[in-house]
Amino acid sequence: MTASASIDRGFDWMSWLQVPVADGWYDLTRVLDADVERVVGFPAPEIRLVRRIADGERANVTELRMVCHVGTHVDAPRHFLEAGPGADELPLGRLTGPGVAWRLRPEPMGTITVADLRAARPCVRPGDAVLLHTGWAERWGTPAYARNPSLALDAAQWLVDAGVRLLAVDFATPDLAHEAREDGFDWPVHRVLLGQGVLICEHVAAVADLDGRRVETIFAGLPIRSADGAPARVLARPLAEDAE
Repeated sequence: MTASASIDRGFDWMSWLQVPVADGWYDLTRVLDADVERVVGFPAPEIRLVRRIADGERANVTELRMVCHVGTHVDAPRHFLEAGPGADELPLGRLTGPGVAWRLRPEPMGTITVADLRAARPCVRPGDAVLLHTGWAERWGTPAYARNPSLALDAAQWLVDAGVRLLAVDFATPDLAHEAREDGFDWPVHRVLLGQGVLICEHVAAVADLDGRRVETIFAGLPIRSADGAPARVLARPLAEDAE
């Protein structure tokens, strides 16, 4: 008899309990594993079982070691601004609430302009999150994913002036793609947004059903003390009101 067979657990997994659950939510979070997309130079997450039922333990226990900026995550202002709030200081009102889901189609390593944002529908309102679906979500796990578009600096300022609370992108960074950066590159889009209180969520999965809709959003970043960012579970669902 194996060690695991000798344990009397009473019962094992059967099924989800049938209970009322909230409808209509889409999960925009990338599954976190050792192969998750990440910035060049960041180590891969390490995920391992430190206790196993199969080895005779009473429970499975997983250990996770990772940089806060891999996979779907929220950047806190402290990421680039030493005096900015950390992940544990982000107000819930900045992480939850209404927003718009915009479908844009920039070229590889292209620029998202003010004109692109002005033309997007539905119109943004103060306090909205903006979710950009550019087509890069479909390139996840391929070399093409690294050739992401970026925001023009005045487009970032346009979002600030429009009263946006958070920008979510379906690619690695709203700043220039890694291979397009020159010496002295200083992440200007991050600095414009984070420096004026607009949070950034990167590596968001996209859902075509949300394109052109007003949405309810949750960017549930972990409250890691003093951290410059945090892994996040990102959820969205269409609001009952019609798209404009």
